[in-house]
Amino acid sequence: MEIAAGKRSEGRFAENIMHFARALRAAGLPVGPGTMLDAVRAVEASGLHRRDDFYWALHSVCVQRRDQKELFDQAFQIFWRNPELLEKMMSLLLPVIHPDVPADQGKDNKKTMRRVAEALAGTQRNEPKLSEEKEIEVDATLTFSDEEKLQSKDFEEMSSEELEKARKAIQRMRLPIPEIRTRRFAPKADGRRIDMRRSFRAMLKSGGDVVTLQRRARVRRHPPLVILCDISGSMERYSRMMLHFMHAVTNDRDRVHCFVFGTRLTNISRHLRQKDVDLALEKVGEQVEDWSGGTRIGATLADFNLNWSRRVLAQGAVVLMITDGLDRDAGEGLEHEVERLRKSCRRLIWMNPLLRFDSFQPKARGIRAILPHVDEFLPVHNLQSLQDLSAALSRLDQPRRFGPSIADRYGETAA
Repeated sequence: MEIAAGKRSEGRFAENIMHFARALRAAGLPVGPGTMLDAVRAVEASGLHRRDDFYWALHSVCVQRRDQKELFDQAFQIFWRNPELLEKMMSLLLPVIHPDVPADQGKDNKKTMRRVAEALAGTQRNEPKLSEEKEIEVDATLTFSDEEKLQSKDFEEMSSEELEKARKAIQRMRLPIPEIRTRRFAPKADGRRIDMRRSFRAMLKSGGDVVTLQRRARVRRHPPLVILCDISGSMERYSRMMLHFMHAVTNDRDRVHCFVFGTRLTNISRHLRQKDVDLALEKVGEQVEDWSGGTRIGATLADFNLNWSRRVLAQGAVVLMITDGLDRDAGEGLEHEVERLRKSCRRLIWMNPLLRFDSFQPKARGIRAILPHVDEFLPVHNLQSLQDLSAALSRLDQPRRFGPSIADRYGETAA
């Protein structure tokens, strides 16, 4: 399909680029007024003789990260009149019951297409027609309902508008972690222990006269929180929301250490301390190179245990591991590393999005290797599951439970 150069002379082509940029922004890409102007200049420099030149001119300006490419491709094909993809978009807007599929099948392209469809549908409803040609109107009202509660809705099923509301709710979320007793003591008037050193010093100051005994008590403090988040392809639908959760927790309290892993381990704690969530995630995207790829849980945990455990797991740290347990290396070396991790921390809490299914069974080798060594096994697929995390954290001051492991709850499949 060729792009008519006559539109540019009529003054409508730049306006069409503006509407296209608005559609990208509505679909989730960070496209602002400056990007629109750069896109117009790029198209002017490349010309309109070939569709590929036009595509790459807009791509070079609007796409800043690799994970944005798929969304841009679909929006470009639909907006600039690709009939086949437009028919696909129309079919995706119909209510469909999706059967349960294995979680390791890769990306769910239909969800991305749904976000693009809603963005383009909103653009068509809000903007006047730019040409005399017959326009295809798309009604996205069946894609979501405003009456549905975000608390219990799966992140995978949310529309762009609902995802934005969920992100704002996560930013307001506060994670109550109780204080635990440390080994250190501090002066306290009603402490249970007598501070002999301070008592003797007080006697020396008074010339040896009898003085009131000085007392002390154990210091209570929030334990460090270490978050290990899987950003592989099978976790892509949830890892984006988890990054917002990690940013909110990092800015709410001190001593939070955040790591992401796919095929390698990356420490993103410093970037998440940025108050602006968009700036923080932008810097994270620049540093992390293994987005939406494979998963090597055993290798990345070995890297963490070797290079980071002594730095961040002191003073009874709590480890929050967010992953589906689907390992590319089939669990090689994973059980040993998870066991070592559990022995190094106060609590090891595993949050797995696959646990949302009632028929969940730990059949993957990676899941079977992790289960016997975790203290808590929780789902993570909606806002309610993140809020339920506080119940598990409220039990930190209780002794660690030893006995039958969580794997025993699932019978022989976890053996």
